Amino acid sequence: MHTEEAYRWRKQAVLGLVLIAVGTVVLLDRLYYIDAGAYWRYWPLLLVVVGINQTIGYPSPREFGNGLWTVFIGLWLFACFNHVFGLTFRNSWPLFILAWGVKLVFQPLVARRFAQQQSALKQPENQHEG
Repeated sequence: MHTEEAYRWRKQAVLGLVLIAVGTVVLLDRLYYIDAGAYWRYWPLLLVVVGINQTIGYPSPREFGNGLWTVFIGLWLFACFNHVFGLTFRNSWPLFILAWGVKLVFQPLVARRFAQQQSALKQPENQHEG
């Protein structure tokens, strides 16, 4: 349970830091100290940070999967906005089909790995009871 509490706290802290960063940039833009338009193309990287945060110390396979999807979408949006490798919204949509297939292949593996971790964590507790 301690791991879940730490995960939730970290998730909330990262979200708070992201909101502070976005709020600061918008405020400085509105006060004419910076031109936030120059940074607009980097906003998908915030999704990558949030997604990585979801995958570290994940309390469930679902949270881990959601984190990977968030990272994927952030990287895809960044690549499309900045034309990385020539990707645009028009020519990169098949990546979603590819990612969906990868998800279907790896989902049972992640679930099995998570089940093994849970049983390993519960095993020492059971030994102290006996």
